[in-house]
Amino acid sequence: MTPADATPSPIATLLKRADLIFTGGLFLTVLLLIVPIPTILLDTFLALNIGLSLMVLLAIIYVKDPPEFSSFPTLLLALTLFRLALNISSTRQVLINGYAGQVIDAFGHFVIQGNYIVGAVVFLILVVINFVVITKGAGRIAEVSARFTLDALPGKQMAIDAELNAGIIDEVTATARRIKVQKEADFYGAMDGASKFVRGDAIAGIIITLVNVIGGFAIGVFQMDLSLAESLQKFTLLSIGDGLVSQIPALILSVGAGILVTRASENSNLGTQLASQLFRYPRAMKIAAGMMVIFGLMPGMPMLPFFTLGGVAAYLAKILQDQEDKTGHSLGAEPVAAGKSAAPAKGAAGKADAAGTPAASGPGAAEDVRKLIEIDVFAIEIGYGLLPLADAKKGGELLARVTGVRKALAREKGIVVPPVSVRDNLELEPNDYRFLLRGKPVARGQLMPGRLLAMNVSGSKVRLKGVPTREPVFNLEATWVDEAEKKTAEINGYTIVDPASVLITHLSETLKLSAHHLLGRQEVQQLVDHLKQTQPALIAELLPDLVNLGIIQRVLQNLLRENVAILNQPLILEGIADFASLSKNPDDLSELVRRRLGLYFVPEFECRPGVIRAITLDPRLEQWLAGKIHRSPTEVGLALDPASARHLLEEFTRRTGELAQAGQPAVVVVSTEIRLPLKRFFESSFPRLVMLAFQELPAATEIENAGIVTLPPHINRVDTPLKAAA
Repeated sequence: MTPADATPSPIATLLKRADLIFTGGLFLTVLLLIVPIPTILLDTFLALNIGLSLMVLLAIIYVKDPPEFSSFPTLLLALTLFRLALNISSTRQVLINGYAGQVIDAFGHFVIQGNYIVGAVVFLILVVINFVVITKGAGRIAEVSARFTLDALPGKQMAIDAELNAGIIDEVTATARRIKVQKEADFYGAMDGASKFVRGDAIAGIIITLVNVIGGFAIGVFQMDLSLAESLQKFTLLSIGDGLVSQIPALILSVGAGILVTRASENSNLGTQLASQLFRYPRAMKIAAGMMVIFGLMPGMPMLPFFTLGGVAAYLAKILQDQEDKTGHSLGAEPVAAGKSAAPAKGAAGKADAAGTPAASGPGAAEDVRKLIEIDVFAIEIGYGLLPLADAKKGGELLARVTGVRKALAREKGIVVPPVSVRDNLELEPNDYRFLLRGKPVARGQLMPGRLLAMNVSGSKVRLKGVPTREPVFNLEATWVDEAEKKTAEINGYTIVDPASVLITHLSETLKLSAHHLLGRQEVQQLVDHLKQTQPALIAELLPDLVNLGIIQRVLQNLLRENVAILNQPLILEGIADFASLSKNPDDLSELVRRRLGLYFVPEFECRPGVIRAITLDPRLEQWLAGKIHRSPTEVGLALDPASARHLLEEFTRRTGELAQAGQPAVVVVSTEIRLPLKRFFESSFPRLVMLAFQELPAATEIENAGIVTLPPHINRVDTPLKAAA
């Protein structure tokens, strides 16, 4: 017979109908409030109440992560209701029959030895322990845990989405972690409310017991013709026995609730967790043994129990010490990973850090310290008012669109942007955001959630109702408008974008401008390793004989710095290999490589197929500038006097402004000799100015002159060629 054909056990059949059992239990609890039951059933239900409480406590001990027991708040409410229903049933039996079954009778006569004064004291002590100590502490912890968990919920969800977008985790893992975070928030929120049930139950127990005592005393005297002493003895014992039967399960559940909310999440049950932490330090056990012996030697103290316990502690300490000496780790502690040493690094023993504390030893401690100094390559910080943009549950698409930007840059520019960290920053204004490159702010902006940005790209004279502003990327005149003004803006030629699109566009442009800063040695090594699989001969020729990794990095950075894609990496590396024998200077190699890449990046700036509308320089100006070039082993630039620099700045401003008004890119075409020095000189003033060399243009490309920049007026135009030639 196969396992599938086997008859299911009665327990399995019963568990399949757990919903019916729970529903039936609640219905039975309601009946207990109304219908009198015989004492045999009352005894059974009281025993069941105690048993269920113990079962819940034991289950909590074996729970590895508190949110695993997510049904505990509901179960606590159900058991509290069941216990109160039993209180009513037992009260009915006590007051009507003067007898409420053997369980209550046993608690009244055996547990407190028939002394109702002792019983009253014991009952009050149990109530105080439950109400003042356990319930109050557990309730406070549950309240704080719920508050902190709910406050941290958006940040945890953002972290999960960021790791998913960065490719660190897959969709299945992200979904599982989101569910876990949500369950944790739901659990601690429910526990905060459940603690109020326990608190109310303790108060109800006191009131019910007092009512039973007073009501029973009155019934005994006036209806059963008992004397005052007999009535007090009989009904007080029964009432206190009833109260004890209720308070003991309530105390057990309160202890369970307290254990559950005070536990930290670890992959072990409570017993294993306590053993691994309590018996981890043999020295503590030795000191405890010595203290127990000292207590035993004090005058009047019984020596036997203290000496016995001291001996047990000393024996345990010896076993723990032997275990630690043999395996290198204490009993219950995690062993050191294979191949790693737990000893401190050579020369580090006894040293202290800047704070004056002993230096941490072992690879784990060093790794923790390294994490403290790690800086995200690129990060987005947003004010708390922009958090909905990053919350997928509220329709926020920021994280997904950041991933789209990284993919777009990989396709367009050939650079793999490192994972972008997205986090909130309470120091920012609610609607502000900023971009950080290795911890340094490189750009910032402000959004207005719930509104749309209307950009005046057509030069419309119509003024919109809204908040005037400037578009952060191209500095265009814009207005934040509401949905009702959107149609008016579109009719008058405004371009409408949502807040997330504004941020993403700003991010894309910032990443393009910062692309050369994102390309480090490690990223270049990964590119080279990838090319080894398809271009082994090229890599073998290039590295390490002709150039090193640093030169390749500098060449690629120079190309990215001027927004030239490095997609065609074999062609770039072939150019480096061909010209490396002529020069090892990365700037020279970059200029030579650009000639080979011109066929691929020059067409981006054409005003129409095969034609580039560009600014050119007077040949005499080019010749004069060539004489002003200043070279160093690491840099190239122009050495211009202030008047000449001012003249060129004004000319370029006027010419590029004319091209911008015509909706065309600002392009300047010059000779190869002065292209790089001129670009570097005016880079800070015209970051978007495209500087091309004549030698980079494809053979079939024509230049349509958009203006000629002439010599500064104070330069002797006649003598310039002769001086330059000399």
